Amino acid sequence: MFDTKLMTGTHAHFLKGSYMFADYPSGFEQATLGFGCFWGAERILWKLDGVHTTSVGYEGGNDSVPDYKKVCTGASGHAEVCHVVFDPAVISYAQILKVFFENHDPTQGDRQGNDIGSQYRSIILTHDDTQAEIAAEMRAAYDSAYQAKGAPAITTQIEPAGTYYAAEDYHQQYLAKNPQGYCAHGPTGVSCPLPPRFLKLDAAE
Repeated sequence: MFDTKLMTGTHAHFLKGSYMFADYPSGFEQATLGFGCFWGAERILWKLDGVHTTSVGYEGGNDSVPDYKKVCTGASGHAEVCHVVFDPAVISYAQILKVFFENHDPTQGDRQGNDIGSQYRSIILTHDDTQAEIAAEMRAAYDSAYQAKGAPAITTQIEPAGTYYAAEDYHQQYLAKNPQGYCAHGPTGVSCPLPPRFLKLDAAE
C-alpha cells in the first residue's frame, strides 16, 4: 500500500502525465525494485516500453515516518526503491528484472559504486507469490552468470512488498527535471539470461 504522508506537490508523472499512486489501468501489474540511488534507477525504468508510470520512495525499513534525511543515515533501515506499473502484455516481470540486474552491480552489499549505505542495497520487493518465484529464479540465473565471470556471489535480497513510502516530490523523476544530475547507473556488461520458460515471450518482442 502507499503512505501519502510524504507526498507533496503533484501526483502526476512529470513525463508521462500518469497518476503515480493509484488509478492504474485494469490488468496492469506492479514491481518494486531497489538498486542504488533511485534517481538513475527510475530513469532506466520509465524508458521501458510497456511501463505506465514510475515513482520513487522508501521501503523495507522499520521507521513509519521515513524521509530522505533519515533514510540517508541508514537508521531507518529503508532502501531507496522504484515503484513501476507496467502492462504485462508488452513487458513481462522477468524482462523488467533482467533490466534491473543488468544495470547495477548486485555483488556490493550495502552500496552501489561510490554510494555507500544500506539504503543503496540491491533488493526486490515482490507483490505476490508468482513474483517471488520469478525473482528467485532470475537471481539464481544471474548469480551463475556473474560467478562464471569470476565475480563474487550476488547479494540481492528478495522480500515481500510492504508499505511503500513515496519520496518527496523533488525526487520524483529527478533526472527528467535535472538532466545533468547525478547518475551512477549503467550496463554491467554481464548479461542476465532469461529462464527458458520466458524465452518465447522475449523472442516475440
